[in-house]
Amino acid sequence: MALQPRYLTPDEYLLIERRAETKSEYIDGVMYAMAGTSENHEMIVAAIVAALFDHFVDKPCRVYPGNTKVRIPDRRKYLYPDIAAICGKTEFADDQRDVVLNPHLVVEVLSNSTASHDRTRKFLWYQQIESLEEYVLVSQDEPLVETYHRQSDGTWTYTKLDRLDAVMTLRSVNCAIPLKTVYSKVEFPPRAPDDEDAL
Repeated sequence: MALQPRYLTPDEYLLIERRAETKSEYIDGVMYAMAGTSENHEMIVAAIVAALFDHFVDKPCRVYPGNTKVRIPDRRKYLYPDIAAICGKTEFADDQRDVVLNPHLVVEVLSNSTASHDRTRKFLWYQQIESLEEYVLVSQDEPLVETYHRQSDGTWTYTKLDRLDAVMTLRSVNCAIPLKTVYSKVEFPPRAPDDEDAL
């Protein structure tokens, strides 16, 4: 018989997580260990963080790489986005300053194991954060960046970029990053032949 997970309170999760050597997200009372990342994933995150850091040097904005947690307002979910950015004052959950409440931008780098989750449930959870203006999904296997931008009426617009000569415009933080920069150190895996090519 399978063991039932032990349900934790948010405070219990934070106590365990802050002492842990590995990262786990917290979803509705259960801790989920996070898998390791690939070289492509790390190169993409590093490129975007570097571009944002440079852009923010003389601006009241901060970029947070993947070790900072974001709390969803219902306090039942704590997530580790690959990148979060905030312009203005950062709101922290407590004096530990490792859980932020008000991201304006969230970026997730997709993998085969996380893509579906990041596109669906995770995006729905992030939408609960009133400050969030932009949600960006970046493929690590091909030049592909998808951006969701929140409009003043609460709806979201979708933009897709799939060419290396395109420029990713992050309106939430007023920053433009060429895809050549995003993917500058990335080696894409060989593409499977299309059905037509296989004939």
